[in-house]
Amino acid sequence: MLNLDNYKIAKNVHAYHQGDINVAYDINSGSLHVLDDLTFAILQIMKKLQSNGKVLKVQEIFSLLQGEGQNCSEEELREVLGEFGELQKEGILFSPEAEEWNPVYPERPIIKSICLHVAHDCNLRCKYCFAGTGAFGGDRGLMNIETGKKGIDFVLDASAHRKHCEVDFFGGEPLLNFQVVLELVHYGRQAAAERGKTIKFTLTTNAVLLTEEVQNFLEQEDISVVLSIDGRPEVQDQMRPYANGKGSYDQVVPRIQQFAAKRPESSPHAVGTYYYARGTYTHFNLDFDKDVDHLLELGIKQISLEPVVAKPDESYAFQKADLPKILKSYDRLGEDLLARKMKGEEFSFFHFNVALEQGPCLPKRISGCGAGHEYVAISPEGDLYPCHQFVGQEEFKMGSLWDEPIELNPHLIQAFRNAHIYKKASCRDCWARYSCSGGCHAANHAFSGKLDEVYTLGCEFQRKRLEVALYLQIKEKSLNSSYEKDSATK
Repeated sequence: MLNLDNYKIAKNVHAYHQGDINVAYDINSGSLHVLDDLTFAILQIMKKLQSNGKVLKVQEIFSLLQGEGQNCSEEELREVLGEFGELQKEGILFSPEAEEWNPVYPERPIIKSICLHVAHDCNLRCKYCFAGTGAFGGDRGLMNIETGKKGIDFVLDASAHRKHCEVDFFGGEPLLNFQVVLELVHYGRQAAAERGKTIKFTLTTNAVLLTEEVQNFLEQEDISVVLSIDGRPEVQDQMRPYANGKGSYDQVVPRIQQFAAKRPESSPHAVGTYYYARGTYTHFNLDFDKDVDHLLELGIKQISLEPVVAKPDESYAFQKADLPKILKSYDRLGEDLLARKMKGEEFSFFHFNVALEQGPCLPKRISGCGAGHEYVAISPEGDLYPCHQFVGQEEFKMGSLWDEPIELNPHLIQAFRNAHIYKKASCRDCWARYSCSGGCHAANHAFSGKLDEVYTLGCEFQRKRLEVALYLQIKEKSLNSSYEKDSATK
């Protein structure tokens, strides 16, 4: 028998219509259900009654169904409620809500990943750049080899018992300092081996300097690569020009295509050795689904496209009227990618990848990326910050590689450890809380000035992307089942 005493349906079961199906997502179990129209209507009425503080009585549900024109008998209603009860008993719908708890961390943070800002300079002048076109609000400059080595030593030591560490070469444009990158990779491999550890290297580049020599080095060293490109020529050239105003599309696209062809096998979840193309969409390309299509047509198969975070007075910032157009673009993108899947195309759109059965552990699901206590960014001078987007902001400086000993600011550590979903009022009852983990710390702070208040527009994007992603999982599973049946009959 269905028991919903002290159970908040809206908080723990998300029911919505996407494409040609009704979906119910059980948040705590990760289970997905496709509902017929009547069952969907009953679930929505139950949620409405409960949100209005009313007891869920069969007669009241039935009365509202009739009022909405649902052709349903009381016997059919009781049958649906009985099925709900069976699913609850199985733990796959109206499943118990995960108990709230505060994550427990070691007193001394274990830093497993660093972002080395090897260049605070750039050969492009991207208009939306959070790094102030590469300088991060300071002087333009490059990291020297001594600082880089000290950064690698820091993560090897601060990772304590962990055998695997991560180092991301970032900027600005890190390939402006390619010789130092090359030397640091070789140094890091040797220093890690001496400690019985390994380092996974990643490099983020705008591809202007992605020559064949650089590409071969990245391949030989198994370095994962994030390639910055926004999409169609007019979009790329408008937002990512050179300092003289000339567009960058014609130079970077052939190099990105060349590198993508060198690395055809790449994880859709950005693990192992991978590449993906990462772009930004703005007020100027609300039809960004066309940019994803364009990149796929270029042969670039691993794609991420992020919404810009900008001050309201910027020309490229989103406006209030933009949201419906953005949500429709995600809808169109989902259908387009589904059509491509049906034709047997292999590709990945990063934000439509969800792992329901083997996703992150609960601590990761409530607290996100680990910025400020598991991950830090290091400026060319050796200053330490919670992540790459906070670099140059004095209030977030956590320490320096040149301190003896190196001690991270304990107040900042605690502030980032506390910035989890149970500390954010908007997250506590949000159905997407375990998928977005409270959103990006930097975006939240840029929007609200606080770590524990969310970037509300970002929440809208996150929820929509998740809705489409769950829909695609259902559709792809159905598609795979059809293939298996066809194979079995041949």
